[in-house]
Amino acid sequence: FCAKYAAWKKASGKKVVLPQEREPGKELFIDWVGDTLACVTDSETNTIREAHFFVTTIGDSSYPFVEAFPDETQENWIQGHLDALEWYGGVPKIFVPDNCKTAVKHASLYNPELNHAYRNLALHYGVAVIPARIVKPRDKPSVESGVGWLETWLLEWLSGRSYHSFAALNQDIKERVAELSLRPFQHRDGSRSSNFIALDKPALRALPKDTFEFFYTKLVSRVPNNYHVEWRSFYYSVPYMYYDKPVTVHAYAKRIEIFLRNGERIAVHPRRFTGRRYVTITEHMPPNHQAVVSMRSFDGRYYRQKAAGIGQYT
Repeated sequence: FCAKYAAWKKASGKKVVLPQEREPGKELFIDWVGDTLACVTDSETNTIREAHFFVTTIGDSSYPFVEAFPDETQENWIQGHLDALEWYGGVPKIFVPDNCKTAVKHASLYNPELNHAYRNLALHYGVAVIPARIVKPRDKPSVESGVGWLETWLLEWLSGRSYHSFAALNQDIKERVAELSLRPFQHRDGSRSSNFIALDKPALRALPKDTFEFFYTKLVSRVPNNYHVEWRSFYYSVPYMYYDKPVTVHAYAKRIEIFLRNGERIAVHPRRFTGRRYVTITEHMPPNHQAVVSMRSFDGRYYRQKAAGIGQYT
């Protein structure tokens, strides 16, 4: 039976593959890399966090974009798209994501249902979203091959390195990807970078004036007496005079904004994933707290500098 079935597949053309000629600047292929890398150290707890890698390739050149995130949540999925569009400097016609939960709410062969935030992102940029069919890697071959290429040349390069923040990790990733993209193709002329500049870049539409922003909202009934507001186990300061007032937290992928109920913004912080749990701006403290913090910073270097200003015998 197996021999006859294999012969039938060969004779009926089931084993041949349709060649895919990618139109420049038309499609952006999107996926998460299956492998993670434990390379970001929390400086406060000394625990190591895993980095999840968001990857895109575009059009005919397969020019890649890579960004590391602490997890594969909806907000990071959206932020990855925004950063990728900035990286490419333009907007394609179609997003081709994998059928992951951050993109597709309900998978279907003919009518997949997109997540609400993802649909709004597509509407904002005027992009069609055509998810790849389930278990059909040939629907997005450039990102599949790009993931394999990056696992070899990027993840292996990162292996063994340690970072104290995702910002530092992503800076190294950008430099490494830019370097890798200059390597010549093996079976065609040019490189990913040169083909992107020549073919894909001119075909992209201009970015809209306003950037799409996705955030979670949290209502806080009253600011506690330590004038810090919690978001996912980290605590962000507000000016001390707003103690006992109700506030609203807007949590973006990379920043935290805190508002009064009348819409006035009273604090902005870079979002923290590792390190100290309390994120405090000195100007938010009352004068006596500022004095205590200043006194605690007096160390050997401080006293040596003071003594040097008086004389060598001090």
